[in-house]
Amino acid sequence: MRTLYPEIRTNHEYSLDVGEGHTLYFEESGNPNGIPVLFVHGGPGGGTAPTHRRFFNPDRYRIILFDQRGCGRSTPHASLAHNTTADLIADMEKIRQQLSIERWLLFGGSWGSTLSLAYAQAHPDTVCGLILRGIFLCRPNDIAWFYQSGASAIFPDYWQDYLAPIPEPERNDLLTAYYRRLTSDNELYRMAAAKAWSVWEGRCSTLDPNPDIVEHFSDPHFALAMARIEAHYFINGAFLEPNQLLDNCHRIETIPTTIVQGRYDMVCPAEQAHALYQKLPESELHIVRDAGHSAFEPGIIDNLITATDNFARDRA
Repeated sequence: MRTLYPEIRTNHEYSLDVGEGHTLYFEESGNPNGIPVLFVHGGPGGGTAPTHRRFFNPDRYRIILFDQRGCGRSTPHASLAHNTTADLIADMEKIRQQLSIERWLLFGGSWGSTLSLAYAQAHPDTVCGLILRGIFLCRPNDIAWFYQSGASAIFPDYWQDYLAPIPEPERNDLLTAYYRRLTSDNELYRMAAAKAWSVWEGRCSTLDPNPDIVEHFSDPHFALAMARIEAHYFINGAFLEPNQLLDNCHRIETIPTTIVQGRYDMVCPAEQAHALYQKLPESELHIVRDAGHSAFEPGIIDNLITATDNFARDRA
């Protein structure tokens, strides 16, 4: 079973003013002459970490990580202003142009799969491949499954902590109730809601309990950006047209695509990956029998690194 590549340092770190008050952090590592790959992180609002460089052979890949608007090392922190899917797609294009990249591989999981698909459908000529994990199509039922009713039946104990900040009369629409608190002027309300929202996701992300992931999701700085930006996107339907990602699959049907999905993913159930696969019949679908949602479960790591190694081998 394949494991992550060894830790590596960055070659360059950048700060890019994309306008409207936002400045993005992005970085390069690996081989400057290698295959350009953009790591598209989840959330939205999750940010990147040095571990994310390790899904790629540094001798073969020019590895690019960036923090999307409002999270990670991008500023302003947890900002919702001028923060939409179209803005993020435009930011990705600015990074590509800044680095003089003609075509790149997109590697994204969860919300990162959403944004990778949306970008590829908008700019298919700039994408040489897609490696996607934990597919999130952002349809109303996909959002409701995790934040209103669905995963609650699998994790009823964790669900009680998710419900705790919301009074009983408001629980028929938890997304709206959370959004109200996460955008409140009351700092105590904001932080209590952010922690409950984020910890719920962290607890449900792995097949086996992982205290390190839960601790990361409970960090106040991380939780505030994650919860505020996710709620902002989800209450606005991810700023996508209904069924947009599936309906526009014809635009990317010639792009080599590998889909990696945990069988027991409770955040983004496998139905979404299968629906995407049916729209992209030339793609590869790998359902990992002993994994949930997280990219850092052994079976998921094995499949993702196999995918990046195979992509590099095929372009040798």
